[in-house]
Amino acid sequence: MKLLVTGFDPFDGEVMNPSWEAVRLLPDEIAGAQIIKKQVPVVFDRGREVLAEEVKLHRPDMVLCVGQAGGIDTIHVERIGINLIDARIADNDGKQPVDVPIREDGANAYFSTLPVKAMVERIGAAGVKAELSYSAGSYVCNTLLYEALYLADRFYPQMKAGFIHVPYIPEQVTERPDTPSMELADIAKGLLAAIEAAVGGQEIHVSMGTLQ
Repeated sequence: MKLLVTGFDPFDGEVMNPSWEAVRLLPDEIAGAQIIKKQVPVVFDRGREVLAEEVKLHRPDMVLCVGQAGGIDTIHVERIGINLIDARIADNDGKQPVDVPIREDGANAYFSTLPVKAMVERIGAAGVKAELSYSAGSYVCNTLLYEALYLADRFYPQMKAGFIHVPYIPEQVTERPDTPSMELADIAKGLLAAIEAAVGGQEIHVSMGTLQ
C-alpha cells in the first residue's frame, strides 16, 4: 500500500509551515504502508498541478493532504471539500480568486473518503487533541482537498483521500502569545496516529451533487 502525504510551503508572511515540517518527520513506512511525502506550493493552480502529477506518478492507494490553520488549538480532521475558491488573501503567486469554482465539471462538494471519525479517535488516544471539522475553508487547503477527491471520483476510483488542518507551532507565535499553537512533535504524533487509523479503516464513496 502507498500513501501520498502532502504539506504546504510557508505563506502569508510566515517563514515556516507546520504542515510540511510535521510531514517531514513522518517515517517512510507506517502500519505497513509506504509513505510518499511531497511539499505543495500555496498556489491555487500550481498546487493542484503538483498534486495531480504526484498521483499520476505514484498511483497511491490514499492521499492525505495537510495544511496550516492559524488560530485553531486542535488537529482538525476535515470531512468535506467544497467546489469554491473565495480567497481572503492572495496565494504565493499573488492570485486572489473570489467566488469561482475549483472544477466547472465537478460536484458541488465531496466528502472525505478516509475514516475521519476513527482518525479523530486514534489521534486522541495518542494523547493529542483532535476534532472533526465540517469546513476546510475556501482557500488553497480546501482547493487541494477538493482536487484530491475530484481526481479520485473521476480517474482513480480505488484511491481514498482526505485532509487534516494543524495549528501553528510555538515558534510562529512568539510575538502573539495569545494565539493557540501546538508542539511540532505532537502534530507529527497526531498525523502518525491518523495515518494508522486510515490504513486500517474502511473506504466510503460519497459525493454531493447539490448543496441545499
